[in-house]
Amino acid sequence: MREAFPALERLADVLMLARSGQISRSGEAGRYSYLVHGRGCRMISPDGVDVDVDFFGGVAAFDFWRLRCYGQNLPTPVDPTTEELRGAIENLKDVLAEVSPGWFTVPPEVEGCFHVGDEVGERAAGAEAGG
Repeated sequence: MREAFPALERLADVLMLARSGQISRSGEAGRYSYLVHGRGCRMISPDGVDVDVDFFGGVAAFDFWRLRCYGQNLPTPVDPTTEELRGAIENLKDVLAEVSPGWFTVPPEVEGCFHVGDEVGERAAGAEAGG
């Protein structure tokens, strides 16, 4: 989204830009579509993967419901139970921070260390499989 909106310093700035009328509350940003809502933003990738986050103090965060929705929208959908999600979060406790009860984020000091499909994805998959 930063490529589409140069004024975007961090993802959370999309709220301020939409509320001030500098960008539309919904539209296209590069190859992604987005929808600003309440205290968050929903983004949909070109292949239909839906990512929805809320912002806490400028930090993008997710809860179990958003994580489950994300899994259900993957090319090979997964639908983990709440207990499976709790186990995955527990296995990732060294790379996730709980910003509010039940809301998690990847802290800035960790954020640049992993990419989708890297160790975090592998560890989450292992947690879902019971590993």
